[in-house]
Amino acid sequence: MSIATSDTSHDRLILDSWERCRAYGLDHGSQPGLQQLASSECKVLREEHNALVHTTGQEVLPFYENILSNSKCMILLTDCRGQVLNGWGDQRFVGPRQKAFFQQGTSWQERAHGTNAIGTAIASGQAVQVQRDEHFLKANRFMIGSAAPIFDVNRDLLGVLDVSSDAYLPQAHTLGMVKLMSQSVENRLIIKMFSAEHFVLTFNTNLDNIDSQWSGLLVFNEAGTVISANRRAELLLGYDLALASISQLFDCRLRDLKNQPELLPLQLKTPGQHHMYGVIKRPSQQVIQVVDFRQPQPAAPAPAPTPGSNTDPTRPRDGVIGLDQIGYGDARVDRCVRQAERIIEKDIPILIHGETGVGKEVFVKALHQHSSRSRFALVAVNCAAIPGELVESELFGYEKGAFTGASNKGAIGLIRKAHRGTLFLDEIGEMPLQAQARLLRVLQERKVTPLGSTESYPVDIKLVSATNRCLRSQVQDGHFRQDLYYRVTGLNIELPPLRERTDRRALFQQVHRLHRDPGQSAPLSEEILKLFDLHPWPGNIRQLISVLQIALAMADDDPIEAWHLPDDFFQDIEQQRNAPPASSAPGSIAQCPPHAPEQGEPAAQPSVADAASQPPAPLQEAASAEATLAAYSLHQGNISRTAKALGISRNTLYKRLRDLGLRQS
Repeated sequence: MSIATSDTSHDRLILDSWERCRAYGLDHGSQPGLQQLASSECKVLREEHNALVHTTGQEVLPFYENILSNSKCMILLTDCRGQVLNGWGDQRFVGPRQKAFFQQGTSWQERAHGTNAIGTAIASGQAVQVQRDEHFLKANRFMIGSAAPIFDVNRDLLGVLDVSSDAYLPQAHTLGMVKLMSQSVENRLIIKMFSAEHFVLTFNTNLDNIDSQWSGLLVFNEAGTVISANRRAELLLGYDLALASISQLFDCRLRDLKNQPELLPLQLKTPGQHHMYGVIKRPSQQVIQVVDFRQPQPAAPAPAPTPGSNTDPTRPRDGVIGLDQIGYGDARVDRCVRQAERIIEKDIPILIHGETGVGKEVFVKALHQHSSRSRFALVAVNCAAIPGELVESELFGYEKGAFTGASNKGAIGLIRKAHRGTLFLDEIGEMPLQAQARLLRVLQERKVTPLGSTESYPVDIKLVSATNRCLRSQVQDGHFRQDLYYRVTGLNIELPPLRERTDRRALFQQVHRLHRDPGQSAPLSEEILKLFDLHPWPGNIRQLISVLQIALAMADDDPIEAWHLPDDFFQDIEQQRNAPPASSAPGSIAQCPPHAPEQGEPAAQPSVADAASQPPAPLQEAASAEATLAAYSLHQGNISRTAKALGISRNTLYKRLRDLGLRQS
């Protein structure tokens, strides 16, 4: 068996499938079992899934005409049991004896066909690409299959979309395109079900990508409650969106969002100060509301301030916080600002360390605005948010026809968009190794060669990267290239977590001023400040903003009181009190050795996450496993609540659960 060793999770998925095949009594020489429905049953099956077939064939696939024009490529759509609903493309790569397996009503489950893209995607619940020799049955090794599951609005498996071919093209990009196609089908099914009576918000991290298939999609009602959302929205916001409210997700008034002109892009800001761009679509069926004419007429809106008027100086201009508003007296933060100011105009890369939510992106935006490059673009790339198979094509661009599914027009790539500006690679530790090798060449040669091209384009960029991991440890573990590590770590800056900052109180008041309405002029009371001091803030500044937004909405025009704070705020305090003294702080990251303080700078207080205070590695792993099991049991297997309680991402939790044998995939 030939399985690539670069992707351990993929290897595990294929090996698990092979084990299932053996359990079914199959061997490599077994012949595929032809399980096909009668014509009458096929008709019933098609009628049952008419919406899925029509949406895929008439609304999604026309945007991928370059896939359909590939003479050796075929697209199959199946139901959740692997039964073919429809097929598009050309079967010329399929031999005469195999053609029957690609007809409507044929099943592609593993027990009949062994390891294959459709059957293995159903068994694992995730997208998969099965290379020729990865098929369990030798009879199926004439093709390569890339398949992605399609989920309905309730997140139940609805079907599978598959692209099969024998073309010798970079198939990793084909898998990425199949993921986008399945996401597009899911998006359209959500819109069809809810757009008649509810608001639909489409958003992404970049203005140019709002209408892309991997944009986030939120459906909310008149009250601002999220009714439905796609998987991409949860990934972008890092939030469990079940019955969440718009005010929890974005720093904007609900009425302003509902009154936004349709399809006119607007800028959105998350509680963590991340900027998004979106478009709103109002319900297609007008909702008739009874108006109480006895109510007094609303007062005329206040005139917009003129350029010479006295505006609030504490509010950021153009939505960007300046460097002078990053810190309020904390020695570590001030040191970060001073160092970055001196380096920003020099050809030295900057690497920012910090836990999730400490304000890394806010810091980078302030730094960019402070530099001479502010006249040009700041291109922010979240390496963890882009599907792994598409990182290279998104970063470096590609020529038309560079791979199966490539756009007819090609793409310039995000690095070239940042020419003469700043390129911010957030979560750089999540970048696939293959993309790391290409990035290293770009940084060495200052040239970008798009995929499928022999021509190179010069680029002038200021590179700023960020991570919540210790890249040095990832280098030792083989997850990050050592040569790239030394290319991105010119100046290392570590933003401290909120719980360790000495200027917390000033920061509490400043965030409160930034997010309150003009009528809410009272500052935070001493009672609230004391509660904030007690809180561990596992989500850092991002969590602080969310807590204050909820409290301000609850308080209306009154001063914030304790009962205005959300329940989970007090749960965090209680959990902190009950935690053993030696336990790691919530949300803490693997720490690299800290910097030595400058002369005259007070030494930072030792963090509970410092290596010196940690037990030996085996004990850490045991404690981590024990904490994971306890939290998983306490929250009855709810992934979102367990991850939140542990202060880790859901991806990290999934990995821990797989290591503990609690999840198969």
